[in-house]
Amino acid sequence: MKHIVTAQNAVTALPSSLEPTGAELDAIEREFPLIDAELELLDVQIALLDRPASALGMRRLRRAANKVLVERAALANRSASGEAA
Repeated sequence: MKHIVTAQNAVTALPSSLEPTGAELDAIEREFPLIDAELELLDVQIALLDRPASALGMRRLRRAANKVLVERAALANRSASGEAA
């Protein structure tokens, strides 16, 4: 039996210059509450795809959307006040 192997180098090894810098990691950490709220909204939207609209489902959707708006405003306020700099 012949084994088939690739003739290319591994593509998972990245040079250290492609790693995120400390400043980029800090920016991600500052934005994480917004990212988390957006993921929660996405989860609710996905859950509502295969169900008929109910009052409870619409309430969950509104709450998740409002949470995203609150987090966006909080991030904008932190950026405007210079905390993110």
